[in-house]
Amino acid sequence: MPDVLDPAPYDALLLLSFGGPEGPDDVVPFLENVTRGRGIPRERLKEVGQHYFLFGGVSPINAQNRTLLDALRKDFAEHGLDLPVYWGNRNWAPYLTDTLREMVADGRRRILVFATSAYASYSGCRQYRENLADALAALDAEGLQLPKVDKLRHYFNHPGFVEPMIEGVLESLADLPEDVRDGAHLAFSTHSVPGAAADTSGPVEQHGDGGAYVRQHLDVARLIADAVRERTGVDHPWRLVYQSRSGAPHIPWLEPDICDHLEQLHGEGVPAVVMAPIGFVSDHMEVLYDLDTEAKAKAEELGLPVRRSATVGADPRFAAAVRDLVTERAAAERGRPVTPCALGALGASHDVCPVGCCPARAPKPAVAGADSPYA
Repeated sequence: MPDVLDPAPYDALLLLSFGGPEGPDDVVPFLENVTRGRGIPRERLKEVGQHYFLFGGVSPINAQNRTLLDALRKDFAEHGLDLPVYWGNRNWAPYLTDTLREMVADGRRRILVFATSAYASYSGCRQYRENLADALAALDAEGLQLPKVDKLRHYFNHPGFVEPMIEGVLESLADLPEDVRDGAHLAFSTHSVPGAAADTSGPVEQHGDGGAYVRQHLDVARLIADAVRERTGVDHPWRLVYQSRSGAPHIPWLEPDICDHLEQLHGEGVPAVVMAPIGFVSDHMEVLYDLDTEAKAKAEELGLPVRRSATVGADPRFAAAVRDLVTERAAAERGRPVTPCALGALGASHDVCPVGCCPARAPKPAVAGADSPYA
């Protein structure tokens, strides 16, 4: 099958991520980028940035993206996939617009985008698509020839994303004291979002209570819990919980919060907990601070044994999953029959976001969708 690793019609892959500060002087400017247009005073941003300052003003996300970038390039080269990989961020250097400008200068005309967010949501998908539209508009204003940009589908249920998380939970369980191990609960954690945003996540037909965002996370949590039961013989109780809330107190966000959940479990006499951050691709600041610092401090206060399982990071299976997603989409674009790889009950996600998918409060142009202004 000579064309299995054929990337045509694509000539480049863009790793698109959130970005983060890489020193104390970067923290407030970074937060200004994140909150641009919300009118948040600089003094308030300094307060919000305290958890970055606890770690020297450095978010680990950029270093983790560099490691993932190396892993992708290595995997592609080892498997004969001739596709250059670039990297751009939403909120910090290397900025998305600068990277797209570089790609255009290098002659790239058909670009695939891999975002470091596995699930359907406004902030995890639609906003990245809006960022891409903004970047293309900036290049258009400069008179540059615009490339065609497509985005890879959501990969929350791809085996290369799920299997490393299963392994991480098993390792965390094995690390617990033997006398509490079998009674441990599994807390599958992801980023909280406003309830209204969750309800409208995914295609219109999936809107409703929690939308695609909650359903996709629940599907992954079940996959992991079922695999743990099959491999250990122990049926661990589990729940999907949330972290990293950042919105106004009067706006309902998804609950329960991980720290509140730990308190509840302790009150019920649960002997131990494994926290599994299934909503995050890497161990960036929201994992490092909200789980490894705040949640672990809460557990220590309660006298509750906890372990935090690893994210997929640059696991070779994850890099292989990206390769699979690339060749799958490329084959589909060439009109070849494709059987997408997906676990669980929900099946593979759409390649092209339909109209009304993860809508913004104020409509903005977004690429890689049925309503894209850049065909």
